[in-house]
Amino acid sequence: MHSPDEADACVQELRVALAAHGITLPSLGLDLPALASRPARPLITLGACNLLTAQALAAALRQGAA
Repeated sequence: MHSPDEADACVQELRVALAAHGITLPSLGLDLPALASRPARPLITLGACNLLTAQALAAALRQGAA
């Protein structure tokens, strides 16, 4: 089981990795109801993004897979 601190660190790592590709997901964060559950089961919310951000994310993933 992962701790809330591990989940928060993962969010920060993902935010930095996305920023390296010029991608910002404004809603990126921890899912608070999941953290409040017992036992805590941290989930990361990627959130909504516009079409340009989705296209940039898809391109970065394709590039990374190559």
